[in-house]
Amino acid sequence: MGPGDSVLCLPAAIRRVVYTTNAIESVNTRLRKVIKPRGHFPTDDAAMKPIWLGIRNITNKWRGTSHGWKEAIARLND
Repeated sequence: MGPGDSVLCLPAAIRRVVYTTNAIESVNTRLRKVIKPRGHFPTDDAAMKPIWLGIRNITNKWRGTSHGWKEAIARLND
């Protein structure tokens, strides 16, 4: 597979892993949006509160979990 090939050319198991990776990146991006405007946190507790609230809000929107990791790893090792 070359650099210009589509993700759709990959087997379904590997595509699910790619989508899961995108979900993780989405969580990181959304947490950065929560933290960045505040800039400085005087204590660890002050930093944990917005992170905890952000994770709580993010996880409320999750619908399910990703399955098939073992199958994807097996396909990548072929």
